[in-house]
Amino acid sequence: MPVEPASTEQPIDIKTETPLEETRDDLQIPESLPILPLRGVVMYPHTAIPLTIGQPRSVRLIDDIAGKDRLIGLVAAHDPENESPNPGEIYDVGTVATVHRLFRAPDGTIRLLVQGLARIRIDEYTEIEPYLVAQISRHPERITTNIEVEALARTVVEQFTRLAELVPSIPAELISSTLNMDDPLNLAYAIATYIRMDLKDGQEVLEIDDVKDKFRRLMNILNKELEVLELGREIQSQAQSEMEKVQREYFLREQLKAIQRELGEADEQQVEIEEFRTRIDAAGMTEEAEKEARRELDRMAKLPTAAAEYGVIRTYLDWLVNLPWDKRTDDNLDIAHAREVLEADHYGLEDIKARILEYLAVRKLRADRAEQFQPVTDMVHRDREGAILCFVGPPGVGKTSLGSSIARAMGRKFIRMSLGGIRDEAEIRGFRRTYIGAMPGRIIQTLRRVESRNPVVMLDEVDKLGRDFRGDPASALLEVLDPEQNHEFRDHYVDVAFDLSEVLFITTANELEPIPGPLRDRMEIITLNGYIEQEKVQIALRYLVPRQIRENGLLPEEVRFTEESLQKIIRYYTREAGVRELERQIGQIARKIATRVAENPNHEQGNGAGRVIEENAVRELLGKPQFNYQMEIEDRTDQPGVATGLAFTPMGGDVLFVEAASMAGGKGFQLTGQLGDVMQESARAALSYIRSRVQSLGLQPDFFEKNDIHLHVPAGAVPKDGPSAGVTMATALASLLTGRVVRPNIAMTGEITLRGKVLPVGGIKAKVLAAHRGGLDTVILPRRNEQDLDDLPEEIRQSMHFILVSTIDEVLAAALLPETAPEHSQKSPGRTRKTK
Repeated sequence: MPVEPASTEQPIDIKTETPLEETRDDLQIPESLPILPLRGVVMYPHTAIPLTIGQPRSVRLIDDIAGKDRLIGLVAAHDPENESPNPGEIYDVGTVATVHRLFRAPDGTIRLLVQGLARIRIDEYTEIEPYLVAQISRHPERITTNIEVEALARTVVEQFTRLAELVPSIPAELISSTLNMDDPLNLAYAIATYIRMDLKDGQEVLEIDDVKDKFRRLMNILNKELEVLELGREIQSQAQSEMEKVQREYFLREQLKAIQRELGEADEQQVEIEEFRTRIDAAGMTEEAEKEARRELDRMAKLPTAAAEYGVIRTYLDWLVNLPWDKRTDDNLDIAHAREVLEADHYGLEDIKARILEYLAVRKLRADRAEQFQPVTDMVHRDREGAILCFVGPPGVGKTSLGSSIARAMGRKFIRMSLGGIRDEAEIRGFRRTYIGAMPGRIIQTLRRVESRNPVVMLDEVDKLGRDFRGDPASALLEVLDPEQNHEFRDHYVDVAFDLSEVLFITTANELEPIPGPLRDRMEIITLNGYIEQEKVQIALRYLVPRQIRENGLLPEEVRFTEESLQKIIRYYTREAGVRELERQIGQIARKIATRVAENPNHEQGNGAGRVIEENAVRELLGKPQFNYQMEIEDRTDQPGVATGLAFTPMGGDVLFVEAASMAGGKGFQLTGQLGDVMQESARAALSYIRSRVQSLGLQPDFFEKNDIHLHVPAGAVPKDGPSAGVTMATALASLLTGRVVRPNIAMTGEITLRGKVLPVGGIKAKVLAAHRGGLDTVILPRRNEQDLDDLPEEIRQSMHFILVSTIDEVLAAALLPETAPEHSQKSPGRTRKTK
């Protein structure tokens, strides 16, 4: 039943209709009126608006009043979308109006011209069907005439005049008639009828009683509308200015082209096109790339420079011509020179040095004997040029610095690219040119930056790649790091094949496990397990100390470290497989010496400049020791139930302790220390084996029914997992139940089975190095790991004992002290191997 106003785009010309009656104060309004709800519009007294009636109930209402006094109540509905509002969904205050014109359209709708007569309030609805009828009462406004009302009226008229200038759809005669109104109430309602406002604001204007308050509310609404319209005009003006600027530039360019043609000169665009053509000729591109570049250049030549596509093509061509299609550095294949460079830059790391020398030797032989080989034309069995190496090891062992040394030894350019935290596949393969701001991936960017097609590229932290909804960067690396595929690497942006087969890719990682299997399979894994103490001393003397002396502003003769002082720093102030913390400690000492030198440049020998850092001076400069493996091991293993194990972590090998305790009760077996599922299963297997050997261990058969066993691995904040602690757990349980102390100089590693077999484990070299750092001289290893001992440095093999075992019984015989032993430090019995 609600109605909508007729379109304001085609207003009814009120001047041509029957003259509208003035509202008389003595107007007789019936106590009961039919109510016509309005949708999205408010009817004001003393104004006229067109309406369109389409609802059947509304048409029925108009038909009933057409032959009578033609008076109806026009009241706004709360929700303009509600086509049939109930009495509770209609405002209480409205306007009584008279129907002046009535026209029935062919589509069944009725068009009306209604004039508001007076404000009314609905007291009570008396009928709902066939349309709304209500008891109403007249609700007159308060009209006061004084200077304030006149000032408010002038202000509103001025604002309305400004608004009309910004809204061309308001007729000029309407503005003129409005400005000539003397009655302030009529003026307020006339202006309210023709300004844009929300339904709630319009109803609020109608319901305000005092004309002064009506003017104030209209002022606020007009101010807001003026701000919006003025801002819109400003935006439109700016857009128009930009369009005019672009058009002006276009005409000026065309005029410039015409002038240049008259003078016989080439225009700026033509110069750029010819420059690109020359650069394409000189770039040495592949046939595919050159064909694509010339096709894009022809497209670019046909476009105006102001076109958006012109800039996109120009950027693409700039990338193509700047790639090192035929730029390479000549390899230095002098094996003696390469060996000299590698030895000068790094101490130890013989495996990696040998692999690089092998690579150079192969390149040298292939170059020298190229004429003796038949050329391979079969793409399936083609010769492969590059190599993909993966250095795996704990932090601080020199993985990243090795890359620059390898490049220097080979005479190639070196560039590093960090992969840590990359989650988007497009970072590797690039973005397609359909995207705004697209660019090539990091591989192509790196080659353009290094300006060589055969550099040494270090992909750092390959084990830290992420993956999410944007793709898997590790999968994108499969093509890059595959010698069978990377001769035709296609970046999404460049979209032509680029040959990566001559690039020497070196990746680094702390762990192998996070690297996906397919990617790991494409790389040659070289493991760096860390340095022994003597190697760290030599590294410090050759590289770390000179660098820290230079970085802290000291002269070489002002401070000198002895081997004994460096050994003390390594043993008591660092706990690492690499040398980063060692360098920090050396730097701390150097800064303290630098402070003394700066305070007194003439300080005497032995107390300032020229100081020799002796072993007894380390504590003075670095404070109390932070670590003491030997003391910690002796303190922890001086009672039954504690065994020393070895673990492999991303930081290298480490020593761990397993503690067992028993107590009266029947709760069973408890495990603590943040152990993973595999480690918990190893602990249960160890307990089951010990329980199966109750008689041989001298325990009562019902011991486990009356006692609880608690197994704990300290450092509870650190997650732990893996099967290699199985023999350590079994030894700790056997030590607890037999009362025999585990030898304090012994550590062990190995997986166990329920039948008491000891199985091989990984990370032997890193674990043995950790035992050596901890001052342990004997290590129990699975017999099937015997071949891993060949990877150990000669010094370690000479200074340590290795007990190779196949069963838990052999482990217990070697690890547990006899019950009557007076000292805990006696050597281990059993099968031992002192490797040579």
